[in-house]
Amino acid sequence: MEKVITIERQYASGGLQIGQIVARKLGIPCYNREILVEAAEKSQISPEYLESVEENVTRSLLFRLSLAARPVNTVDSAIAMSDKLYFEESKIIRRMAESGSCVIIGRCGNYILRDMVNCLNVFICASDEDRVKRAVEEYGVDAKAADYIIKKNDKRRAAFYDENTSWKWGMKENYHMCLNSSVLGIESCADMIIDGLKYVK
Repeated sequence: MEKVITIERQYASGGLQIGQIVARKLGIPCYNREILVEAAEKSQISPEYLESVEENVTRSLLFRLSLAARPVNTVDSAIAMSDKLYFEESKIIRRMAESGSCVIIGRCGNYILRDMVNCLNVFICASDEDRVKRAVEEYGVDAKAADYIIKKNDKRRAAFYDENTSWKWGMKENYHMCLNSSVLGIESCADMIIDGLKYVK
């Protein structure tokens, strides 16, 4: 039976790497930025612009107040683009999941595929120390700005998730497995996810 794995993750927790290892070991595709690129192609908009929409558009009170000073058409287009992006990504994720076994990284995958019974939903976290180390050594983030970058990216991911779903990003109830890569290790997390697939019907 075809099975799908979705992975939401804290920034610099190693979630993408874990997903790639799982996909390699299972011989299945891993989709991450490919989802955004395809959504950009279908919308005839650059991936970089859509990425900025993902990063910056939320319906929080502060966002609404900041938009209040802008022309109405700017506000409407910003919100409309965020909705369009989520709609396009949802269609792409569903198609990918229905096409066969795969790993889907981020982009509200567990919520979008919530009715799919053959889906294992995972959240990856890590200690602040390990996340700072990974951000600096692997992502090239300036050591002095690492803590800020980590918090900013977590906030962005939570905002995109919370505003496009009726769930809360990172809440254990929304996942089948919550794994701490600092305690378990990257390879072990990947192996545990693969082992967890046997419980998915």
